[in-house]
Amino acid sequence: MGRVRQTDIARVAGVSQATVSVVLGGNRTGVRLAESTRLRVLKAAEQLGYADPLANQQAGHDLFGICAATPAFEAHQAILAGIEAEAAALGKDLIMFTAPGPGFLRRTRLADGCLFLGGPTPVEQLATGYPIVHIGRRQEPGGCVPWVDADYASASAEVLARLRRAGHRRIRYLREPGDTPAARERERGIGADPGSVVRTDGTVLATAIRGWLGEGVTALVVDEAVCVPAQRALRAAAVSVPGDLSLAVLGRPPSGPEISGFEVPRRALGREAVRLLASVVATGAGEHRLLACPPVAGATIAPVA
Repeated sequence: MGRVRQTDIARVAGVSQATVSVVLGGNRTGVRLAESTRLRVLKAAEQLGYADPLANQQAGHDLFGICAATPAFEAHQAILAGIEAEAAALGKDLIMFTAPGPGFLRRTRLADGCLFLGGPTPVEQLATGYPIVHIGRRQEPGGCVPWVDADYASASAEVLARLRRAGHRRIRYLREPGDTPAARERERGIGADPGSVVRTDGTVLATAIRGWLGEGVTALVVDEAVCVPAQRALRAAAVSVPGDLSLAVLGRPPSGPEISGFEVPRRALGREAVRLLASVVATGAGEHRLLACPPVAGATIAPVA
C-alpha cells in the first residue's frame, strides 16, 4: 500500500489526524486523551506498519539525538564510538541532527533528548524542560545545563607535579590560543606564573625555544593542540627531548611517539553522556560529571641534573 501516512492511521483507528499526531508524538503537550484511544491509535499504526521514528518511544525504546557544532565524524570519532556503544548497551536508538539552523528546535523534538558536542551550541534556545546534555563544560549562570567533561584541571596539576618531582622549576607552558572552557581548565590546573604562559598556535617557535634554553628553562608543557607543531619546532631548533629539554603534553597527540602527559577519556565521555541523558529523560534532574584523565607515563620527562 506504499508509504503509510498518519491520515491512514486516523482512518483505521476512527480518530482525527490531529489525535494520531498527538499520540505518535508522545503527547508532549499533555492533551487529555483516553487511554483506549491512545492504544487504538498505536494498534492501527502497528497493523499498518507505520515507520515513524517516534514509534520506538511507544515501546519504551528512547530515541536520543546527537548534534555537533563542528563536523562530528571528523572531530569527535572517539566520543561518537562511546555514544554508540552505551546507547546499544542501554537499548537506545540514535538520530543525528545537522548543525543548528532554521527549524532546529522543531527538529530536535523528534528525539526524547539530545546530546550536544562542541560549542557554542544554542541550548539556551531550547524550550525549558527538554532533556539535553552537553559534552564539554558549560558555564551558564546557575549551571542549568547538564554536562560531562574531562577533569582537565586535576590532570594538568598532576603533570606539573610530575615535573616538579623531577626537579624542574623553570617551565614554559605553551597554551592554545583559543579561550575554550577546556583551555581555561588546563591553565587553571597548571597554575603557572602568567609570565611563563605563551599563547601560540605552534608556529615560529624554534627561535623562542633556543632563547628559553639560554634562560635556563628545563621543560615545556604544551596543550594537546600545540603538541605536534611544538615537536617540529624542537627538531628545527636541534633540541633533543628529554636530553636538552623535557616535554609534557596536556592530553595526547594524534600520532607519533608517546609523550608524558595524560589521556583524554573521549570514548568514556561519550558513554557517560548517554548515561546522564538517560537519567535526565527519566527523572528530569541533571548534574555535572567530571571524568578522570588516566596519566600517560611516556619517556619525555627527565630529572634535572
